[in-house]
Amino acid sequence: MKSKRKNLALTPDKYIVGLVQMSATPDPEKNLQHALDLVREAAARGAQIICLPELFQTQYFCQREDAALFDLAEPIPGATTAKLSALAKELHIVLIVSLFERRAAGVYHNTATTFDADGSLLGLYRKMHIPDDPLYYEKYYFTPGDLGFRALNTNVGRVGTLVCWDQWYPEGARLTALQGAHLLFYPTAIGWHPGEKAEFGEAQHDAWRTIQRSHAIANGVYVAVVNRVGFETGDVRGKSAPGAGLEFWGGSFLCDPFGRVIAEASHDKEEILIGEIDLKALEEVRRNWPFLRDRRIDAYGGITSRLID
Repeated sequence: MKSKRKNLALTPDKYIVGLVQMSATPDPEKNLQHALDLVREAAARGAQIICLPELFQTQYFCQREDAALFDLAEPIPGATTAKLSALAKELHIVLIVSLFERRAAGVYHNTATTFDADGSLLGLYRKMHIPDDPLYYEKYYFTPGDLGFRALNTNVGRVGTLVCWDQWYPEGARLTALQGAHLLFYPTAIGWHPGEKAEFGEAQHDAWRTIQRSHAIANGVYVAVVNRVGFETGDVRGKSAPGAGLEFWGGSFLCDPFGRVIAEASHDKEEILIGEIDLKALEEVRRNWPFLRDRRIDAYGGITSRLID
């Protein structure tokens, strides 16, 4: 699926981004309606492009391996994308939403969808890096993405979306920025294991925040990170995962190409973050820190090797 061609010379030098940090209940239908309401609130506060957290329609179900949960997946386009499309068109916003995609029987993806201000579905990004850690059993559910890293032309300009575990990989950010994206979104579901929080929690959060600020600096782009918040046991319609659950740490933020944090949410509350994207400021940073100009593309052949032994 290709981005619509647009005259990017007509896109604004400045625009407002909205990040919806929200919690999830055991009821997927309730979560969807709550998300739609929060998008409306963000738009009412001036947001022209809005992003929801990763897999917002349910509690984070990957805390267990359960074949019945594949029933949560849905085709794209489908019933949910129809609602999202209609909302984007009504509010005249760009809307980025993470969904559990049913591509075919036995083939499911963790997919970010981008809707333009006229309601059109501009394109999909299928999560490329899939984790498999305690209570993050995503390899059971998600086929790795096969669309590559993508930048799309939207009503506010050229943006790219990656998803959660992708945020630890500089290659994904770089390849998206090289396609002209000036803003990278990372819809996310990340939290603390309760038994680890006291010892490792502060360092884990700091590493997560630092790596994504580094993407902004290294590529001369804005970075928007949208996490969920709240304690979850993976409860979907009354069936929970065994174990101690996860405390999602929120902390959604927007940073500029200098790595400066423009807006940041708390660890424990639902919030809507509003921040401004200034493309003239982005160009000024790149003129003084011309990292893309000075890349030695002739010397990077080894990057495609797993290790250089």
